[in-house]
Amino acid sequence: MVLSPMLLLSGTANRPLSEEVAVELDQPLCKATIRRFADGEIFVKIDENVRGRDVYIIQPTNPPGDNLLELLLLMDAARRASAARITAVIPYFGYARQDRKDQPRVAISAKLMANMVSIAGADRVLAVDFHQHQMQGFFDLPVDHLYAAPVFINHYRQKNLTDVVIVASDVGGAKMARGFANRLNAGFAIIDKRRVSANVAEAVSVVGDVEGKNCIIPDDMIDTGGTMTEGVHALKRLGANDIYVCATHALLSGPAVERLANSPVKEVAVTNSIAIPPSKQFAALKVLSIAGLLAKAVGYTHSDQSVSSLFD
Repeated sequence: MVLSPMLLLSGTANRPLSEEVAVELDQPLCKATIRRFADGEIFVKIDENVRGRDVYIIQPTNPPGDNLLELLLLMDAARRASAARITAVIPYFGYARQDRKDQPRVAISAKLMANMVSIAGADRVLAVDFHQHQMQGFFDLPVDHLYAAPVFINHYRQKNLTDVVIVASDVGGAKMARGFANRLNAGFAIIDKRRVSANVAEAVSVVGDVEGKNCIIPDDMIDTGGTMTEGVHALKRLGANDIYVCATHALLSGPAVERLANSPVKEVAVTNSIAIPPSKQFAALKVLSIAGLLAKAVGYTHSDQSVSSLFD
């Protein structure tokens, strides 16, 4: 079987990550024009031939909403230019937190976003650490769900930590934390958390032995940092030694940087799924690259190999 030529496209949301992926794949990024009209409307034009190409569009959809629109417009342009296959590579899939109707008269934004990606022309979605795993079922097309866990696990193995306990930030994160614990041969604990309102949570107690232990708290994202810092303080009160935090997506909204910088955390490890501006960086922050992971997934997808083998 003859493979269609690969073509890599990037939006403006995280151009450095796209460039890293291109280097890993030894493929140039396709030239594209993305600019704004005077009223802010986005203009998109692909400046190279797309016909019959296997197109991979790399673009996270974190705020502002223009990032999502760029992704949709790039896919539409590729589809109308007769691309053979379009894969939306979405390092961070935004608007996925509203995934059910848990109160009257609310939108299910996760399903709406999935519909929009499908209608814009995607044949496949390749994403990293959805906020909820059931997001995969919201798409009516193939989805390859990647995990950043191997990147973090390699990072912590290199530290040669002893007496390690993996601490789930809440009951919902227990499965992720258990996976970290198994791979790092570490203990396991759970923070009993009560969510007062959206973006506001407080740690009530910790289930498990953390006294004198080095603790790692994994999560899929850090938004305002409230959950993480509450957890860190709760562990310190119980006599934990060094505390490490890791999260795939560093949204770092509002008071997050101040909270984390002023907390007794040893290190906050995140990935570059979202571009982190200098204003949101602080001494304890460690940014790990997922470019290699994305490049392997794109390469395996292009050659019709198993993507799940990356996590065996």
